[in-house]
Amino acid sequence: MPTAPIAAAGLIAGFAVALATGSRPLGGVVLVAFGLACIGVWLPRHGARTTGILTLVGLAAFGLSHALGLAVGAWPAVLITAAGVAFVYWRVSDAQPEPAPRGTARTLP
Repeated sequence: MPTAPIAAAGLIAGFAVALATGSRPLGGVVLVAFGLACIGVWLPRHGARTTGILTLVGLAAFGLSHALGLAVGAWPAVLITAAGVAFVYWRVSDAQPEPAPRGTARTLP
């Protein structure tokens, strides 16, 4: 399951919910739900270390989007951040071959 689109959608949906409802905490709940979905994919795929690093990347990007918003506006900042996070997650996690199940050997086609 690819996590790049999940993460990008989470950033966009979280901001949209916060904006539409006027409730930043509700937007945060949406963002956390999408983030937990990504963590649920990464943990068995990559282990705790990589999952932690990818989670920190997402949290840093979320913080960066606020600073970027002052320079370019809120929606452009969210979209830029979502694209950046999606790229990193795709490159580090989604584009990597799935590991073979333990106890099985990979064979060439």
